[in-house]
Amino acid sequence: MSTHPVHLERRAAQRFALHLPVFLRLPRSAREASAFTQDLSARGALLYTDLPLSVGEAIELTLVMPSQITLGEDMRVRCSGTVKRVIQPVAGNTFGVAVYLEAYDYLPATETTVEASASFARISALHQQNREEKTAEELNPRIAALR
Repeated sequence: MSTHPVHLERRAAQRFALHLPVFLRLPRSAREASAFTQDLSARGALLYTDLPLSVGEAIELTLVMPSQITLGEDMRVRCSGTVKRVIQPVAGNTFGVAVYLEAYDYLPATETTVEASASFARISALHQQNREEKTAEELNPRIAALR
């Protein structure tokens, strides 16, 4: 006979442990930031960011939703949602944020063939044509694709 309490799962959608880059924007202010997910489902996400957020705050996430969730192809989406929980940082300034996703906007497909790489700066330094005049988005199209 077990004395463990019965745990009722309240999630309505399957959760996937996916570590994906996310671009965050707060619609009611000019604040923007980057983040990464710990897990993701069709209805919510747990992500980590340096941007301090409050429970109940409206938020937009832009990311490439993987095929495990779309049940088709990977798709770039902008999700609107609400912050449901904030986990205070134990060390440093990275907050854990649970977001309930309320709506999706499917964004047009863009060139995403250039992958971010730890060696990108080293390789791009070999190219001399007007390097100083280029923005981060021009040097790495994936940054622009997330915005």
